[in-house]
Amino acid sequence: MKAEQISVFLENRAGRLAEVTHALAEAGVNVRALSLADTSDFGILRLIVCDNAKAQAILKEKGFTLGRTSVVAVEVEDRPGGLDEVLQLVSGHGINVEYMYAFIQRERDAILIFRFDKVDLAVEVLKSNNFAVIPADVLCRV
Repeated sequence: MKAEQISVFLENRAGRLAEVTHALAEAGVNVRALSLADTSDFGILRLIVCDNAKAQAILKEKGFTLGRTSVVAVEVEDRPGGLDEVLQLVSGHGINVEYMYAFIQRERDAILIFRFDKVDLAVEVLKSNNFAVIPADVLCRV
């Protein structure tokens, strides 16, 4: 029930992010969610895409440095307190959130993407508490 995230390491200069999005667009790879964090020298672009293998091949071919990480996609009711319920649950089980980002679906709930320090335990705890953990192959269909 884990999803794969691609991390792209980018020099912090004008146009570098656009090079990634252009390469993916030309290859027909859909980006479902992303997060960009930066420092003064570089950035880390985290992507959930609809064709990991194709995206990785294209980006490597273009000279980008990549990483792959297991993340957990959780469907959460889009209302006040929805996120808090997830965070209270996992923190109560000693699970740390290393980072997270989210996307909203039309006419549905929010999908939260989490990087947990204890990924397998997080999946088990979330599922046993009736949270919808979205498998990787379903992320592009929601």
